[in-house]
Amino acid sequence: MEETTAIKQERPKVILTGASGYIGHNLMQKLKEDYDVIALSRHGSSHEDEEHVEWRSCDFYSMDDALESLHGADYAFYLIHSMMPTAKLTQGKFEDMDAILADHFARAARKNGIRHIVYLSGILPDGVPEENLSRHLRSRLEVQRILESSGVPVTTVRAGLIVGPQGSSFPILHKLVERLPVMTLPIWTRTQTHAIALDDVLNALKKSVGNEEVKGRAIDVGGPDVMSYKEMMQQMAEVMGVKRRFIDLPLLTVNLSRLWVTLITREPREMTYPLIESLIHPMVAHPENKVEGISDGKKTFKEAAKESLEEEKRKKEEQAAHKSESSGGSSKSAAERTQKSDVRSVQRVTLPEGKDAQWAGEYYLEWLGRAMGPLIRVHKSEEGVTQVFIRFFSRPILELSYDPVKSGEDRAVYRITGGMFANSKDAHTGRLEFLMIPGSSDCVVAIHDYMPAMPWFLYKYTQAKLHLAVMFLFRKHLERKGTLGKSSTSKKSGGSVGTPSSAEAGV
Repeated sequence: MEETTAIKQERPKVILTGASGYIGHNLMQKLKEDYDVIALSRHGSSHEDEEHVEWRSCDFYSMDDALESLHGADYAFYLIHSMMPTAKLTQGKFEDMDAILADHFARAARKNGIRHIVYLSGILPDGVPEENLSRHLRSRLEVQRILESSGVPVTTVRAGLIVGPQGSSFPILHKLVERLPVMTLPIWTRTQTHAIALDDVLNALKKSVGNEEVKGRAIDVGGPDVMSYKEMMQQMAEVMGVKRRFIDLPLLTVNLSRLWVTLITREPREMTYPLIESLIHPMVAHPENKVEGISDGKKTFKEAAKESLEEEKRKKEEQAAHKSESSGGSSKSAAERTQKSDVRSVQRVTLPEGKDAQWAGEYYLEWLGRAMGPLIRVHKSEEGVTQVFIRFFSRPILELSYDPVKSGEDRAVYRITGGMFANSKDAHTGRLEFLMIPGSSDCVVAIHDYMPAMPWFLYKYTQAKLHLAVMFLFRKHLERKGTLGKSSTSKKSGGSVGTPSSAEAGV
């Protein structure tokens, strides 16, 4: 009898960023049916591996973490955003932080041989110049360009309002209807949007990965309903079985709207402000960006809203039952409960034409000594160590060591290796980084994981404020210096930015 040998087909491996988040957690349940999932989270070590799921801890503010965590996979999902602070003190705009995260991911994806990136973004409105887009949509487009600059094929799945429990926009809508018997509606509530059920978004993401037809494309997805926010609120009230009165009030501005929405919903302003600002734009799927079998969601808004509210109710009941069974301890892991006294400060400047991150790092340290001359002196050794002194002090307040291994033409990294103002025990983890935004003359100047030596209250209202003032002066100095290069926000909105140049692709 001839013996037959069954050959076990190896399952593709896929990186899932933001795996413990709202979209990521739900997508993981679908992916593990057909893929081996490498689930990434800042606190991945607090999760247990399971069949077809391997958890890894990763902080994408660290290039080292990014390189290590993306090892061994075929495909990757990019579901990262930085609206919520990740350090005890965060200074800077979420757009600049998103740029750093995307750049580190893109470089790591290329070096690890990732074959395809699928990125979840937002639908872009027709005919709106990029400079007029909301901060959130402009940042989402910039992230797309940064991912594409890696040379790895990218599929951008663009969605409007995603209807699902524990999300961002939909819970805000739910809480407004739940808590306000009478609502005054500003003009943006008449803006048309293409809502889509969470399950339809997950299907679109899964069907895109490894799909040759959609590589290098931006795809719009949406459900069967195109409605205004006012219509969605009315349908939400019907689903909840409550009577609500809606009064149009065109005089209410977006700035006022985001304030009262934050107060009523009690959602963090870091999340609500950018989202409300985006509601002025119609977000409807464009026919030319649709792909059959991927773009057209099946569930109506009402069906998706009803399912979401039922799911949210079920989860709350489970959490309450679990809490009563436990001894009263927090459900968060020890890693999540620990609050480090670290600092992340991210600022963006536009460099003169032809200048790069290497120039920016060297010039900044040289300028610091000249501009702050009466108070500060800067000494640079031949070994690449820069010491910053307060005048007439013999000991440096900060010591920065250039890291040639982590640096390159479009990136300059200085380790914070000592000084009176740095916590000497943890100083080796802090770093000052200069990073170019691909395709532009924008340079992000970032301090990561800095641990101050002085008492926190004193640091927060002295050294931290001084750093912001110095960066403001440096930016103004560059503006006066001469002709600046092109800012990344000067491009027109659109889909793919095309094939990257060798310089842009060289990660």
